[in-house]
Amino acid sequence: MYYRKPHYYDKFSCTAEQCPDTCCAGWQIVIDENSLEKYSNVSGDFGIRLLNSINWREGIFEQYEKRCSFLNAENLCDIYKELGADALCDTCRLYPRHIEEFENLREFSLSLSCPVAAKMILQCQEPVRFLEEEDEKEECEEDFEDFDFLLFDCLLEVREKLFSIVQNRTIPIEKRMYCVLKIAKNLQTALDEGELFERDFMAEIELCLQEKAEDFSGNLYEIVRAFRKDLLRLEVLREEWKTNLKAADNLFQKGETWYVEKRDRYKAEIKNTIGQEQWDIYKEQLLMFFMYTYFCGAVYDDMIYSKGVLSVISVFWIEEITFWSWAADEGQIEEKNLLETAYRYAREIEHSDENLNLLEEIFDLDKHYKPETLRCIFVRERKQHE
Repeated sequence: MYYRKPHYYDKFSCTAEQCPDTCCAGWQIVIDENSLEKYSNVSGDFGIRLLNSINWREGIFEQYEKRCSFLNAENLCDIYKELGADALCDTCRLYPRHIEEFENLREFSLSLSCPVAAKMILQCQEPVRFLEEEDEKEECEEDFEDFDFLLFDCLLEVREKLFSIVQNRTIPIEKRMYCVLKIAKNLQTALDEGELFERDFMAEIELCLQEKAEDFSGNLYEIVRAFRKDLLRLEVLREEWKTNLKAADNLFQKGETWYVEKRDRYKAEIKNTIGQEQWDIYKEQLLMFFMYTYFCGAVYDDMIYSKGVLSVISVFWIEEITFWSWAADEGQIEEKNLLETAYRYAREIEHSDENLNLLEEIFDLDKHYKPETLRCIFVRERKQHE
């Protein structure tokens, strides 16, 4: 068995009550079968509380006002307090550590939805490296009986090449983002047409990098309005997220000219405070996170392009929503603004299968998420930096 993890993975340490948020609110925590059995055998008053505070049919903790029923007033876990760390279910014990399972490979990551993990991801100045280990453990063949190893091998190879592009800081970040989209689209088309193993995707990546930027021909205002409508379609897990989205109401009510001028001031403020080079590193690290976490998952559902769009558009949305919040008072832009938006966004997306599934459907069908449309935005963004 092979194991892969980002180089900063083992440095994570939970800050417990010092955390600016809690990981026990706003999402349904799934309980593994071993923990359910353990909880069913707890005696005494706490055993009764367990019986009454778990949805045994669904295998999840009940919630009260969108908080886990075992989250106390100090934002700490009563199961941990009463029964110890060994009694935590797998989700609670591992979070924000996340595992993607493939045949003979486990990929470990830290979830962006955790404020501490998000800070580690964003503050990483060097290009992220992936550490690998191997042991003698063998995979249970029945668990991956239908696993498409040929498709997976192709996804891994292309992702590895895209990683090298995304981390090449001599290439404008917008071009790197577009390249991910374009190649994901090419992969999807080849898969749909049965030509996946007849194409030279390494050569296609090189051709993508050689493409010359065209003038921005789309309507940024209308495109972003369409994006926001899609965000508003998603299930809301935390009330503060609704506040983030509502922050844009005033922007869009005042019309296109006002919005564009405000956005241009925001971009100028980034250059004058954080600096464009540092801002691009933030975007690079976010893009690497989403690609590493989701791209190869297409081996299970064949939705390659949707995974590519999720990776790229998440970076754009996090930046855009940070702008919406800034536009309310035009205060100084700081790293913490982007950090807060990033982990709040990830909580709404990563903690809801309903939202992930809806987004993949939207990305697959909506014209606003085609490479040509998104490229128009990236061209405009780059011209502002020059």
